[in-house]
Amino acid sequence: MHWADLLLLPAAPYRLVAFPFAALFHHLCASGHLSLTARYIFLLAGGCLLATIAMGSYAVLLIVPAVGSVLVLLSVSPAHVHTWVFALQMSWQTLCHLGLSSQQLDPQDARPAIALSAIMLLTQKATSLALDIHEGVVRLQPGQGLLQGTLPLCSYLLFFPALLGGPLCSFSQFQAQAESSGALPRQLRAAGQRCLCALALQGLRAGLVAGGLASSQGCAGLGCLPCLWAQALLLRLAYYTHWVLDEALLEAAGFGPEEGQGDLSLHDLWTLETTHRLAVFTRTWNKSTSRWLRRLVFQRCPAQPLLATFAFSAWWHGLRPGQVFGFLCWAVMVEADYRIHPFLSIRATSQGVKLLYHGTTWVFTQLIVAYIVVAVETESFSMLCLVWTSCNSILPLSYGLALLLLLAKKPKQN
Repeated sequence: MHWADLLLLPAAPYRLVAFPFAALFHHLCASGHLSLTARYIFLLAGGCLLATIAMGSYAVLLIVPAVGSVLVLLSVSPAHVHTWVFALQMSWQTLCHLGLSSQQLDPQDARPAIALSAIMLLTQKATSLALDIHEGVVRLQPGQGLLQGTLPLCSYLLFFPALLGGPLCSFSQFQAQAESSGALPRQLRAAGQRCLCALALQGLRAGLVAGGLASSQGCAGLGCLPCLWAQALLLRLAYYTHWVLDEALLEAAGFGPEEGQGDLSLHDLWTLETTHRLAVFTRTWNKSTSRWLRRLVFQRCPAQPLLATFAFSAWWHGLRPGQVFGFLCWAVMVEADYRIHPFLSIRATSQGVKLLYHGTTWVFTQLIVAYIVVAVETESFSMLCLVWTSCNSILPLSYGLALLLLLAKKPKQN
């Protein structure tokens, strides 16, 4: 099996191509050869060029909402800007999801998937900036000229190191890092360390595939518990690899995330694979997106914020049957997790019982995560039916039943 075949997301080659240009940009900034305006132009031009190369004609689907969001940000009052940007981005993104899914596309053509992923990231940045303006964190100067007013906004929405992936950074952080020259050796060293980490993760995944972990011989496909867990493990490793590569690209360009603001650190990786709490896994998984969802939905929803957050996440991801089922199941499992663990932990008094409690709940967490990840990644309705009618559904159903039994006993404890 070729290494390229092990890359789950189709944009990985374009991320690797962008590395030399990210290092060049950082070098020019650190040496003082680029003014602030030239930096914004470099980042924006690189984003447009990368979008054209990676998406072809589908790049129009990304450019149109970016321009539309900038016009809304500059023309609508701060009191209503978030509503308008949110409506524009989610309407356009939903139309793109529905339109592309209804067409008979070449399964070997990765451009539509890359475009949809970039539009989702654009929605994150545009709504985050609109919320900052709405809350007064960012103040746009109306007296600025057209170039001075629009160039930073366009550059933020389309700058090439974060066009195809990477943790969400705020507009204020983007401006501060664009104005700063940065420490080139330190940033490149950090980028190199992340690349080595990505190489190690990819090597582990390749070794597991070569060792037959993904083989379903003697197993009824996704209806088999070991096969489902193995498939989910390979999916998680692929996502870990891409998150680390995304952050390495940002580091190389001088836009590395602040401490604790990235999507995956070694501590996060350890937490994800060792925690016995599904709620802890959920908060640690794709942390910048989790923070964005908390701010955008959870903190602003007056009723059932947890369910609303996961329902919106399914909408943001595209509303495929597997996504709707998987994210709603995830919401129920997290709610159950909040109530089951306080109930069990107070009964684990001795050291042996505590060890049994932690070990058993870790296994349960691993299996539920595998069930959710595979369900969300399921493309066809028939495969989804195979997952939810299999014996793998017993544990999620048991958690749901436990939630119903504990619902009236006492309020949840986070």
